[in-house]
Amino acid sequence: MDIFGLMAEREHEQLSFWYEPSIGYKGIIAIHDTTLGPALGGTRFWHYENDREAVVDALRLARGMTYKAAITGLDLGGGKSVIIGDNRIRDREMVFRAHGRAVEALGGRYITAEDVGTGVDDMEWVKLETDHVVGLLGGSGDPSPVTAYGVYMGIKAAAKVRYGSDSLEGKRVAVQGVGHVGYYLCQDLHAEGAVLTVTDIDPERVDRVARDFGAATVAPDGIYSVDADIFAPCALGAVINDDTLKVMTFDIVGGAANNQLGKIEVHGPAIQDKGILYAPDYAINAGGLINVYGELRGWMPERAKRKAGEIYNTILRICETAEAQSIPTAEAADHVAEERIRESRVLQRTWV
Repeated sequence: MDIFGLMAEREHEQLSFWYEPSIGYKGIIAIHDTTLGPALGGTRFWHYENDREAVVDALRLARGMTYKAAITGLDLGGGKSVIIGDNRIRDREMVFRAHGRAVEALGGRYITAEDVGTGVDDMEWVKLETDHVVGLLGGSGDPSPVTAYGVYMGIKAAAKVRYGSDSLEGKRVAVQGVGHVGYYLCQDLHAEGAVLTVTDIDPERVDRVARDFGAATVAPDGIYSVDADIFAPCALGAVINDDTLKVMTFDIVGGAANNQLGKIEVHGPAIQDKGILYAPDYAINAGGLINVYGELRGWMPERAKRKAGEIYNTILRICETAEAQSIPTAEAADHVAEERIRESRVLQRTWV
């Protein structure tokens, strides 16, 4: 495995490996860019087929966090860590305390939080070894309402661009995935008078949203061909692909799911060619990151929500950049994020 070659592809600053064989801990911490501040990104606990797959995942996720923080206007860099193993294990204390020591050894260059396969209780074990962790019990709390509010405001901005008005009253919105974030998004949309059609692999979640907000329901595979104005993917990634684009007739796509484009370089232009306005995922779903940033800064919950509301202006700026440069919105989002990082390098040194 060409470690430095992989890092050079996306200009990562640091890649650290940690190993405690006696307790089964194998950890990787990737730091992409600390121009704007310390790298923040969650810890993913996952079974990878091989070490290379784990490294590539950590690097990819770290870069995504850099762009999410930059485009949202936060003084944070991007990082991510992965623990290789079975995340279903019950005896977890020593694994996460070892991970906490690894985080502490970086001296504050990296701040961790929960992610796939980890939870608040795991971060409490990490906290025993380092102060560079957020998302704790009694901290910023459930990020779902803030994340959903940011998505809601991003959809309103997209509506402003597409329809000339950001009102969602009477707009037909298809929501895929009505777990924590999806439920709160439906709540916000319903409050403004949007007409909802929802789906989820969990029938109980679907029944709850249908009961609480009068939503129509469809089978999971049927959501892509629903006759609606707006599609909000809040579950799986890669839902915008060759197959789904054939049946989509939406005006706007914007939701909480990560990595919505199957292949950015292919489906970013393809969704634009289809005449659909795409609100890039890492820009519109940044409310969760804003929530933990608020914990770092000691914000009250209302301030974090207000900051998430600024996603409205972020989406407008992305759309303006896309139109001015005649490029897809996915590419325009990268340009906006990169511009902020580039300008910041003139003002300050790399964070140490």
